[in-house]
Amino acid sequence: MLTAIRHFFAERHYLEVTTPLLSRDIVIDAHVEPFFVVAEPSESPFFLQTSPEAFMKRLVAAGSGSIFQITHSFRKGEAGERHNPEFTMLEWYGVDTSYHDQMTVVQDLVHFVTEAVTVDGSMLQGAHLLQKAFSTTLYDDAFLRTLRTEVLDLSDADVLDLASRHTAADSCHSDSERDDLLNLMLAECIEPTLGQKKPEFLIDYPASQAALAQVNPADPRTACRFELYADGVELCNGYQELIDPAELARRDEIQNRSRSAQGTSVLPGAQRLVAAMNSGLPPCSGVALGFDRLVMVLAGLNDISHAMPFPVSRA
Repeated sequence: MLTAIRHFFAERHYLEVTTPLLSRDIVIDAHVEPFFVVAEPSESPFFLQTSPEAFMKRLVAAGSGSIFQITHSFRKGEAGERHNPEFTMLEWYGVDTSYHDQMTVVQDLVHFVTEAVTVDGSMLQGAHLLQKAFSTTLYDDAFLRTLRTEVLDLSDADVLDLASRHTAADSCHSDSERDDLLNLMLAECIEPTLGQKKPEFLIDYPASQAALAQVNPADPRTACRFELYADGVELCNGYQELIDPAELARRDEIQNRSRSAQGTSVLPGAQRLVAAMNSGLPPCSGVALGFDRLVMVLAGLNDISHAMPFPVSRA
């Protein structure tokens, strides 16, 4: 599968790159906790990277053109049937491409890899699902289909009421943040239904969940963001990338405020990425795909620990 991935991107003239796993910079996410390493007590800590995003965008800003990377990423506290604290990430950035362009690339890549592991007509269990044409569902439409209501225009009170009726009651509180409630419903009610008959893109997330994606100019309520699901498993996350450094700084501040409210540590952010964006990040779209999850779905496995030789339990 790794050989097929490298062949796929080489044919499309994406340059393979490598970037550091350790850095004093770290992309800020309110819901992702990094590991950190203290080399000297008097020095700032190094972080094991939760994704190669900051470094890869610095390369794109420096004129690399379209690039891809297969690397290890690290996320503290993430362990379970679909999570391992250390995992293999495939990430790529296409210069002068839109997020819709990259949805096509994702489908072509998954089909190419699925075909590559088919030997003498014998297919792995998940190949029958992954080789089908992908479908696309708007975020709002997924809620309408499953919970019989759209959510983008609901008031905060109505979102709380909806979550209270469809999720564990002890997870919903009057002071819960809107996005936390939406994410709870997405995880418990929506995701298990996604990608059951064919792989399914969920697109145009709320603008408040844009992360490092641009706000959708066609619908400012939403972000130019997609995720791919197969058999209820999230395989990848894609953005029409934010290129405004001032907006990045604003969003970092919001993420750190959220982290502080949750009682987690404030993070320094990726200042070198900000500097690179100030020098000029060209229009591009990026995708991060969990390679181990793709192995899991393709092989018909129900636990990510069976898709890697050394999960954390055997590391």
